[in-house]
Amino acid sequence: LTGQKANVAIFDSPGKGRGLKATKEFWAGDVIFSEPSLSAVVFDSLAERICHSCFRRQEKLQRCGQCKFAHYCDRTCQRAGWAEHKQECAAIKAYGKVPNENIRLVARIMWRLDKEGSVVSDMQLTSLEELEDHIADMQEDELKEFKVDIHNFLDYWPRNSKQHTIDVISHMFGVVNCNGFTVSDQRGLQAVGVGLFPNLCLVNHDCWPNCTVILNHGNQSAVNTMFHSQRRIELRSLGKIEEGEELTVAYVDFLNLSEERRRLLKTQYFFDCTCHHCKNGIKDDLKLGGKEEEGVKPSEEQVKEATDYCFQMLEKMDKARLNGDYHEVVKICKECIEKTEPILADTHIYLLRMWSTLSEVQAYLQYFNDAADYARKMVDGYMKLYHPNNAVLGMAAMRAGVTHWQAGLIEVGHGMVCKAYAILMVTHGPTHPITKDLEAMRMQTEMELRMFKQNEYVYHSMREALTVKSKCL
Repeated sequence: LTGQKANVAIFDSPGKGRGLKATKEFWAGDVIFSEPSLSAVVFDSLAERICHSCFRRQEKLQRCGQCKFAHYCDRTCQRAGWAEHKQECAAIKAYGKVPNENIRLVARIMWRLDKEGSVVSDMQLTSLEELEDHIADMQEDELKEFKVDIHNFLDYWPRNSKQHTIDVISHMFGVVNCNGFTVSDQRGLQAVGVGLFPNLCLVNHDCWPNCTVILNHGNQSAVNTMFHSQRRIELRSLGKIEEGEELTVAYVDFLNLSEERRRLLKTQYFFDCTCHHCKNGIKDDLKLGGKEEEGVKPSEEQVKEATDYCFQMLEKMDKARLNGDYHEVVKICKECIEKTEPILADTHIYLLRMWSTLSEVQAYLQYFNDAADYARKMVDGYMKLYHPNNAVLGMAAMRAGVTHWQAGLIEVGHGMVCKAYAILMVTHGPTHPITKDLEAMRMQTEMELRMFKQNEYVYHSMREALTVKSKCL
């Protein structure tokens, strides 16, 4: 661990305040540091479906007999989570209700700091007092909600706990507001909570970063929960990083236009992005462009019209999706694609969203050939826009690989799975559950591809037999 601390140094980043820089050279896939959360809580909406200790999604969870709020896999997880839950448990009972996730997180952090002091491990590079809270930059409506949270916190905070000034409490809420990091479940596929990772707070943003952050809960597949390690993030290198170079991650998705990224960063993180990609609007032309065929391009007016139409259809589609009307989603997407595909570029972000949604819904409805077709278009577009080692691209390639495999298109399927595996080895690393799933999938598709090349007829009859069998089951 001390080795990891020696990998980075705090420095003054021009125009950004404090930042972290590399103190040695790194290559793609290197773990620069890993860090457990100072504290984390499960989202209000998932409080009964996620273990409050290991953040695993489980069908049957055991409820804390005292507060009736916290849920755990079993006694082992309950014991492991007791240090964090002990004071919370008594406070919830005394308060008579459960406060929201922000209040719960701030309270957990403050109990921990009261007990252990402002630096809880020798790996921690900064105290929370030194982190920015950006309260002065908040908008009026945001401040209103903020003050309600503080008011409720004061009612919730027990009389027998150490008492703090309003300034200290406000600062902590501000820090959580702009530094809270989303925690995902054990497979890394769903956001289930929010936590605070002090060292990660020091890593500044860039729209085209040299690092990525991934949650790796460690050995979560172990049946015995004693082996479930704590929630921790890994800061991983996406490519070669020189000694002395600033370490950066992307706070927002690069698929957004420069203007939209800047707006999101200003409202959520209170700074103006001056990165190379924002200043020069890099790839914005591709994201809203027209389709060029044999040197012929549609007019700007046609592109604008198709873009506006696509935007309206996306809103309609989101509504139908929320209502669970998947056949309506398919109808909307197909109508939109038919009308705009001849005009818009294959990197147009609205078209990419249509293809992405349609491939997902068609796979769900088991129209695998159709789903595979749109998934491939989505990945082709993403490859022209994203950094080659972007986790979103890796996950999209994995989804497309699975869809092609389900459709019996084994050659493209295997190629996509291999592409996804290469990316996730960098972004997630070999021990992550998703990478392990992909490894198994890659071996399976490789075996099927060999069979397919030896005898296509036998391969397809084997697949048909399996399909019939699974339908009977």
